[in-house]
Amino acid sequence: MRRNRPLYLSLIAAGFGLASVMGAETKTPAAPPVPVPPTVIESVTLEMRSSDKETTAIFDKNVVVTGNNLKITCDHLEVLATRLGNPSETVPKLDQFKSLIATGRVHIVQGDREVTCGRAEVFPREEKIILTESPVVIDHSGPYVATGTRIELHRGERRLFGENIKMTGPPIIDLGFDKKEPMKAPATVPDAKGTPQTPAP
Repeated sequence: MRRNRPLYLSLIAAGFGLASVMGAETKTPAAPPVPVPPTVIESVTLEMRSSDKETTAIFDKNVVVTGNNLKITCDHLEVLATRLGNPSETVPKLDQFKSLIATGRVHIVQGDREVTCGRAEVFPREEKIILTESPVVIDHSGPYVATGTRIELHRGERRLFGENIKMTGPPIIDLGFDKKEPMKAPATVPDAKGTPQTPAP
């Protein structure tokens, strides 16, 4: 099924919001939970195909995903979801997202985290997201910037796993050096023979 822009498709992930895979903290609600808003995906074109149990949706060109405290933009998005209801329905009722694969100029923003990469694989059931193709993760609360060949984020744990990682953080303080005081010579300690020795740094 193909249509011209604008094209909107609302997908609701029962029991697990799409946005939660990007590291939102798990909280025990004191009051009845507030309904999670649906995930809305916008693109120039859409192709959907379904089996009795699954539906694959392929979004192309200017893809924008808006969810619960989440925004993803990319060139191409493939969504795999389990389906409910009558298998013969053209537009199925969706139960849960199994995976979302975003490629091409991927940009993700959620809370204080911002991600850019060439490919992002979101696995809601495993509660993780895998970033490849020059991924950059920025945590503006630090600020911290992580780059590498592969970066993996886990929901609610504020943990990051990566390969060939380079981490950039805020500057380290001078560790007690007082610029107003003159430099002092290193302390000396006598060796076994009583000869003064300068300790190794």
